[in-house]
Amino acid sequence: MAYKITDACIACGVCKDECPVSCISEGDIYVIDQSVCIDCDACAGVCPVDACVAE
Repeated sequence: MAYKITDACIACGVCKDECPVSCISEGDIYVIDQSVCIDCDACAGVCPVDACVAE
């Protein structure tokens, strides 16, 4: 099960820096490439607004 980033994202960049497989890309809200995500929970663990959730 991959993670996704919800509309609650504030584009702070913390999740992108934490991702071990670099599957998060920048934008108005950040986006996770679910085909690359390894479901490690690293992004969810550091998100200050709980925008990274399991799909």
